Amino acid sequence: MKLYTFASPATFYHLAGKLIPWFAWSAGLLTLWGLYISFFLAPTDFQQSEAYRIIFIHVPAAWMSMFIYLVMAFWGAIGLAFNTRLSFMMARALAPTGAMFTFVALWTGALWGKPMWGAWWVWDARLTSELILLFLYVGIIALWAAIDDVKRGDRAGSLLTLIGAINVPIIYFSVIWWNTLHQGASISVTKAPSMAAIMLQGMLVMAVAAWFYTIAVALVRVRRIILERERHTEWAKAILEGDQ
Repeated sequence: MKLYTFASPATFYHLAGKLIPWFAWSAGLLTLWGLYISFFLAPTDFQQSEAYRIIFIHVPAAWMSMFIYLVMAFWGAIGLAFNTRLSFMMARALAPTGAMFTFVALWTGALWGKPMWGAWWVWDARLTSELILLFLYVGIIALWAAIDDVKRGDRAGSLLTLIGAINVPIIYFSVIWWNTLHQGASISVTKAPSMAAIMLQGMLVMAVAAWFYTIAVALVRVRRIILERERHTEWAKAILEGDQ
């Protein structure tokens, strides 16, 4: 198998179609499992009572908001370096899901913050930098929509994505660099988790479910982008005519 076989939009289109059901069903099953652990098996927290359970949605959403942005930056860098069309398409396919997870992270954070801090929103370093991440997602999507020339739009969006990537480490390390209300990381590579094993299991299952969901949705979206951009080719015309 040649290294760049699946860099061809036509080849990747068919591969994505085969992968979507696997990731979609896996995401659904893992979500059900994760929610069962989160709301029925995980014990009540002795400090935050039942309100802490928002963590099982909030934390995976926050992780995904940052990780998807970095993946977008990766695809943008590959596209700029090698002028690969599929890389730009993948970046575009990921952006709406990244924006959605960022919004969910902010929304669930507000729900969690109200009983813990007594306020829906504070201009905390982590909250503010996460809000900036949402603005970056929306700005990149708007930039793509504003530029009629697809190639120029791809390059401009990728450059903005790469510039904005500096915000991701700011989000992650904000609780270390500044004195913030937001609690520190519950999971670290340098020390043992500060939560019960069943809580950690529920959070990780939900995180994997969110990642599988992201892959499935991105593949669905990239297939539509491929058909739109390749509609002048014979293979895309055949598929489009078949759908009609």
